Amino acid sequence: MRGCSSMVEPQPSKLVTGVRFPSPAPPARRGGVDPFLLAPVVFLILWSSGFICIKIGLAYTAPLTFLALRYGLVLLFLAPALALIRPRRPRGREWRDLIVVGLLIQFGYFAGCYLSEEFGLSAGGLALITSLQPILVALLAPRITGGEVGLRHWVGLALGLVGTVVVIVSRAQVSQVTGLGLFWAGVALVGMTMGTIYEKRSGAAHHPLSAISVQYAVGFVVTLVFALALEPLRVRWTAPLIGALGYLVLANSLVAVSLLLAMIRRGAVARVSALFFLVPPAAAVIAWLLTGERIPPFAWAGMALTAAGVALVARPPGSGRR
Repeated sequence: MRGCSSMVEPQPSKLVTGVRFPSPAPPARRGGVDPFLLAPVVFLILWSSGFICIKIGLAYTAPLTFLALRYGLVLLFLAPALALIRPRRPRGREWRDLIVVGLLIQFGYFAGCYLSEEFGLSAGGLALITSLQPILVALLAPRITGGEVGLRHWVGLALGLVGTVVVIVSRAQVSQVTGLGLFWAGVALVGMTMGTIYEKRSGAAHHPLSAISVQYAVGFVVTLVFALALEPLRVRWTAPLIGALGYLVLANSLVAVSLLLAMIRRGAVARVSALFFLVPPAAAVIAWLLTGERIPPFAWAGMALTAAGVALVARPPGSGRR
């Protein structure tokens, strides 16, 4: 294995759902160096390169089997922390909310990502399509929770869709782009979008460790059931597979999520959201370095259009003068 790095998802502030941190940590002392200064950059690298780790691992096992292995190992790592910290357990309808979000994100989003790459979509193409999630949330959330969708949102959606089409068409000239690959990428996009909107509507506050554990447990059980029913559960244990799996478990599911929670506590979510616009080109560059995936020159223009569309929709009102 030539190297591997981890994964991010649309609306990084919603990666771990059902978690609220009402007051940020105090800023660093004057004259001191903020230890979290580079945290958003590290988070971007970890999240972007996770798409490539999926591609590497799928060469040695089936997609749902690979995802079930990932979730099972994550739960093994979380078990000692649960026993030591003993966080407050969810109560009443909190269980339902966490289970629904776990189904939509941990199964719908991640299973869609794994199946999309299994059926031929490139890591960069998958990152680009799923990066449309902030646009869909901005368009759908007001209609569900009550509110208005302005012209800026529709312009952003148009730019994002045009950019995605440009990238897909340009990549079709150098690699296979299948209908099933695009379909499962769409499933991943819808899963993350609906999971984010559902979490916004439920609005319950959970202990972060409890929320993560329940959602990963839901993802593990559902993914394992489908893997048992649809796949032979064969795994070729090679160094590249172990490296990719270990990276996704440690760097993506544990380190990146922990880093995200720390940044949320310190009020750095805005910086993460801004850097998230760079996920598609970052994933494309890492895929080129690690797996040799070619990047057609025309694709860069499509990525720029998509990033502009997402940035336009995600920009807070009144920020144009800043």
